[in-house]
Amino acid sequence: MAPKDQPSTPRHVAIIMDGNGRWAKLRGRPRLVGHHAGARRVEEIVEACTPLGVKYLTIFAFSTENWKRTQTEVAGLMRLFKRFISAKAQELHLKNVRVRFIGDRVRLEPRLQDLMDNLELLTAENTGVNLTIALNYGSRDEVARATKRLAQDVATGKLRPADIDDETLPRYLDTCYLPDPDLVIRTSGEARISNFLLWQSAYAEYEFIDTLWPDFTEEEFRKVLSRFGQRDRRFGAVKA
Repeated sequence: MAPKDQPSTPRHVAIIMDGNGRWAKLRGRPRLVGHHAGARRVEEIVEACTPLGVKYLTIFAFSTENWKRTQTEVAGLMRLFKRFISAKAQELHLKNVRVRFIGDRVRLEPRLQDLMDNLELLTAENTGVNLTIALNYGSRDEVARATKRLAQDVATGKLRPADIDDETLPRYLDTCYLPDPDLVIRTSGEARISNFLLWQSAYAEYEFIDTLWPDFTEEEFRKVLSRFGQRDRRFGAVKA
């Protein structure tokens, strides 16, 4: 059982939303149908966070490696992102959700970047669930970009090399405003972390579940959170 002073509910949950394409294939449908089903599932899980006690939710929407997929699928995903943001912006705002994006935006088309910027601005004062969407995100890329910014500050004298420690780099990461994830969930039966929040998840608990993302219901989310509450998180220490 978890110690009495250990929260039974994770404050920050991160999800690798895997299995959309396989979900569609099992139904004889194009992969993009699965992605649309997955987007609808995001809405349900975001709405479930507040009653379940989750304050921060980070979802892996598109990785730096996903550009290797077919041009048709990538173009369809970009259309889906634009449509989702446009259609759900006001709804997310009215539900008091604060939305932010992490990842390298440079490669994304200007229209999508504008929608992302506008959604962040619209929801900036909201105090409910903090939804972070990783879009064109890869953790190695994130660390490389952060290191460049850190090196620039050293070069200009803003930072002394002697002052750099393990608390310095996180201030340069895309997630500098977030607490580290307590729990990382990956759906679809794959047991790998796929370049997602590598630095931030050093002490996260992991759940690899067989359910394909479009089938990941609020009830299953609740069960995963319940299992988290049974874990003994020692962070390298030993029980007294």
